[in-house]
Amino acid sequence: MTAGNHDFPCAIGRTGLAGEKREGDGGTPIGTFPLRELRYRQDRLAAPETGLPLIPIGPKDGWCDASADPAYNRPVDFPYTASAEQMWRDDHLYDLVIVVGYNDDPVVPEAGSAIFIHLAKEENGELQPTQGCVSLRLDDMLALLARIDDETVISISG
Repeated sequence: MTAGNHDFPCAIGRTGLAGEKREGDGGTPIGTFPLRELRYRQDRLAAPETGLPLIPIGPKDGWCDASADPAYNRPVDFPYTASAEQMWRDDHLYDLVIVVGYNDDPVVPEAGSAIFIHLAKEENGELQPTQGCVSLRLDDMLALLARIDDETVISISG
C-alpha cells in the first residue's frame, strides 16, 4: 500500500484481488473507494491522529454480512437476528478499523460486505491473508492514519 511517497507492507484477501467481489469469496475488491471513518477500541488505544471521523467500538457493535437483511453491509448492534461480524474482538485485528466505502452507496446484495483496512495478523513475521480486507501492522496503520482524511480514497488494482 502506498500513501503519498510512503510504502506500507499490507495483506489482502486469502483469494487475492476480486474484479467481481461476492459475499464470502475471500477476495479484496478492485477499484477506487472512499475511506468513511475510523472505528477504534478506546479501551486499548488512545484516539490516533487522523483526519477521518472517529467512532469508538463498543461491546455491542457488529457489521451485518447477511445479504438478504435490510442492514446488509451496515453497522448493527448485538444481539442481532441476522448474521453479523463482531467488531469487539478478543484479538487485536479490529482495534483500529478504517471503514472502506465499498458496496455502500448503494448496497448491492451479495456484492460483499465489511471491507475494512484493519490491523494485521502475523505469524513468524509474515502478514497473514484476510477475509477480503486490507491489513497493516500497527505502526504502519498509525503512520497511515496521520496522513489521511475524509477526502482520501483507496485504489486497489492488480
